[in-house]
Amino acid sequence: MATTIQLQPETKSRLDTLKTHPRESYDETLNRIMDAFFDPEPLSEETLQEIEESIADMRAGIRGRPFEDYVRERGI
Repeated sequence: MATTIQLQPETKSRLDTLKTHPRESYDETLNRIMDAFFDPEPLSEETLQEIEESIADMRAGIRGRPFEDYVRERGI
């Protein structure tokens, strides 16, 4: 069943630029975008905990180093 939605002209123009080819339907375009945006497999609790620990370590200066040091070492 097809449904009609209202879009501002600017929104339609933006959507048109996201098509992979001119004949791609809006349905195909929107589904492709949504598939790329939404991850069907969320991160596990263990992974989330490891990320939080890593962030805390970096903020405490235990892990990582300032970006400026990295750039300076490589002469960028």
